[in-house]
Amino acid sequence: MSKIPRPRVSQLTMLLFAVLILVPSLLGFATKFIEFVAVFRGDAGGRFAISPIINYLFATLGFLCLFGWAAVHGMLRDIEAPKYRMLEIEDQLDRATPPSNTPIGR
Repeated sequence: MSKIPRPRVSQLTMLLFAVLILVPSLLGFATKFIEFVAVFRGDAGGRFAISPIINYLFATLGFLCLFGWAAVHGMLRDIEAPKYRMLEIEDQLDRATPPSNTPIGR
């Protein structure tokens, strides 16, 4: 099977959705980080929030490390290839296995 190139409109749409998702996420992270700095500087009313904020930062760091690892190992270069490879393998298996006329379960 040959790879089907994505049209320019599809790429722009994906970029727009990425921006619409990532910008609010970045703003949410920034506000949590500002809250963390305020608590760290001695805001007595927010000391109870230190544990959830640190957990939030660790989870974010974990996802960032996984994303970086995937990018370094080339997993984000061609995300369409596995789909086509799976279809090729399925086609090969269908051609190699003779059709059965017996019903399932007998």
